[in-house]
Amino acid sequence: MPHHGNEEEHQSEPVSSSDDRKIDPETGEVRGQQNDAGAPAAEESAAGGQAAPAGGASEGDALAQAEAILNEAGADGGTDPAVDVVAELRNDLLRLQAEYVNYRRRVERDRDVARDQAVIGVINSLMPVLDDIDAARQHGDLAEGPFAAIAGKLENVLKAYELTRIDEVGVAFDPNVHEALMQQPSADVQADSVSQILRAGYRKGERVLRAAQVIVAVPE
Repeated sequence: MPHHGNEEEHQSEPVSSSDDRKIDPETGEVRGQQNDAGAPAAEESAAGGQAAPAGGASEGDALAQAEAILNEAGADGGTDPAVDVVAELRNDLLRLQAEYVNYRRRVERDRDVARDQAVIGVINSLMPVLDDIDAARQHGDLAEGPFAAIAGKLENVLKAYELTRIDEVGVAFDPNVHEALMQQPSADVQADSVSQILRAGYRKGERVLRAAQVIVAVPE
């Protein structure tokens, strides 16, 4: 079969690895699509790879700045306005608590004093009644009967308020609880002592409300 032209023109030319033609003669595909499509990905991956170090650098700068601030605060003695405010508020709270405790103790003490004063006032107003009860008992008028029971109840109620009588005989004379109305020489005593009670005295707890009127026996 006759050949027209040069046979070399009809033979496929070998494609070298360095061939930069855009059409692949074997597959017919356009060269560079995959490469072109992959280039942005490579660039993006490269950009992404460079973004991480940038972020790390920013984070490192922030930590360095925070550390520098803490170092400066430590160099200044560690003074922090917030810490100072908290400490000042805590001291104020402790001071207020101490003042409240003292105020409460003072109020309770004043309340106790006022209560004792009220009780003492009632007892002082009842002392003439108690004197009449003693006189009636000495005369035998309260040996029995309803009045004797009433007198006993009254005395028991007053004992509940720590009221005690001062009416002991034969004890040493004490000017703090005894009022001497008369002295009688006696060979039976070595020191001044109470020989007779003329009027009973009363005390509430340790406080003497009324001294007992007594006759004192003195050594001869």
